[in-house]
Amino acid sequence: MSKEQTNIEHYEFEPIKGYPMLNWKGKRPFRSTQYFPAQLKEVYGQEDDSGWINKIFWGDNLQVMSHLLKEFRGKIDLIYLDPPFDSKADYKKKIELKKITVKTDTSSFEEKQYTDLWNNDEYLQFMYERLILMKELLSETGSIFLHCDWHKVHHLRCIMDEVFGDGGGDGKSAGFKNEIIWQYKTGGTSKTYFARKHDNILFYTKNSDYKYFNNKEIVIVDTSKGYNPNTEHFFDDDGNRCVRVNPTDVWNIQAINAHDLTTRNGYPTQKPQALVEKIIKAVTEPGDLVLDPFLGAGTTAQAAQNTGRKFIVSDINLASVQVTINGLITKKANNFSVSSINNYELFRNPVEAKELLIEALEIQKLESSSVYDGEKDGYKVKIMPVNRIATKEDLNELIANFPYKQFESRKEANPNQPVEEIMLVCMGHEPSLGATLENESGYKLKVKVVDILRDKSDLTFKYDSEAAIKIEDNRLIIEAFYPRNLLQKLSQQKDDVEEWREMVESIMIDWNFDGAVMEPVVIDIPPKDEFVVGEYEIPEGASNIKVKITDLLSESYEEVIVHG
Repeated sequence: MSKEQTNIEHYEFEPIKGYPMLNWKGKRPFRSTQYFPAQLKEVYGQEDDSGWINKIFWGDNLQVMSHLLKEFRGKIDLIYLDPPFDSKADYKKKIELKKITVKTDTSSFEEKQYTDLWNNDEYLQFMYERLILMKELLSETGSIFLHCDWHKVHHLRCIMDEVFGDGGGDGKSAGFKNEIIWQYKTGGTSKTYFARKHDNILFYTKNSDYKYFNNKEIVIVDTSKGYNPNTEHFFDDDGNRCVRVNPTDVWNIQAINAHDLTTRNGYPTQKPQALVEKIIKAVTEPGDLVLDPFLGAGTTAQAAQNTGRKFIVSDINLASVQVTINGLITKKANNFSVSSINNYELFRNPVEAKELLIEALEIQKLESSSVYDGEKDGYKVKIMPVNRIATKEDLNELIANFPYKQFESRKEANPNQPVEEIMLVCMGHEPSLGATLENESGYKLKVKVVDILRDKSDLTFKYDSEAAIKIEDNRLIIEAFYPRNLLQKLSQQKDDVEEWREMVESIMIDWNFDGAVMEPVVIDIPPKDEFVVGEYEIPEGASNIKVKITDLLSESYEEVIVHG
């Protein structure tokens, strides 16, 4: 593809030619995508000598990877992804107050991070589209490792064969190389089937010529079973006779114990760093670029940092982004930026997104309607999912619930007029979304698509969290902080708060905020059972001071104070 083509804001892909092909209801080819802009929000540290800084993105990874195509098409050396497994479970993070001074009956509760519950066809289409994008991003010598388990490994391997190739059976062609078994001891037991004690990791390459380093493993020799003393060997620190052997596709790496407070960061589905580091070392060299589009607990970012690789990571879950930021800062790895795709900071709490949009767009609610969310300028308004691109599949519920008897009456009365005027509100959408709605309904409709990213990017959303911040004796003092959503979950009022700091995860301060990108100088992330300081000496030359207070839900209050 020519340089001119890669600089436009619409990207087309080569048709997928791999076989066999897995089919599912509603399977749609994914032949193109559009460019989505990023909003740089925070910078920690500085670029290295080559001008590189690691990158964290908050947003739908389809939009993130579409954004990355402009600069990184064919430049990613390794993709490791630990996507949803379709495990039919809710994954929750335990939220604990640091002390128990807030007047509440409980000091902890569980906050749902994400729901791994899918319609089978939706899951397969979701993964299919993203894997096609990943192939576009991989370098010619790059590899991809897809982490999954028994729920969907059989389907995902078929899709991977289709997108990347089946390896030709001998592993020498492009595509499939290994199905790695990660064996562990944790997990439950069963009286009705063999206990499930492993995950599956699918290893594929973009081409037949790829990077692979035979990092031999150390094995202790069992001399009681006979041993050839002429075999090259050495002794470890405990005096055991050891040899180096070629690695196999069965990996015994200890999973993270749920009670290991030193390693576990509280995010569900966290994987051990040793597992990801083994993958990184097998197919990349220091300085290579690693992508993880399902960031989760932030393990890949830390593993890449530890092994001298560059990284780009993303997640749609804000808590995942915050956990990763905190983990990197704690490890003194302050050389990364944080960006949002598609203005996701507008919807810090997706549960409230609909109410925020209704208020910001001045939509009149229709309390009696089960089909529409409101009315505006004569249009019936339907708010589409706003934490991702609106797809044609999202129209199914609306189409199924249309008042068809009313439509038929209106059609008979005015055959040439639309039976309804409908406004679809979304944050990014597939092409022809409006036309699809009319075609699928079977009636003449007047459809208007309002894309917040494109049409209403200047909307202002109000949040009710509050903080009392003052400057006194050349010190910035935070006197109080009232995180609205957290207090609601605790069923508390502001007057119930005796120590606001027990609800705070971190405080960051930029003494000279430029109005666009925050570059924190003060990074106050206390240990689990300790409080943030709350008072900070103001350095000489401070001007616009930006304060960011992040609560235990990973939601943030931000304020800029003019100083000097």
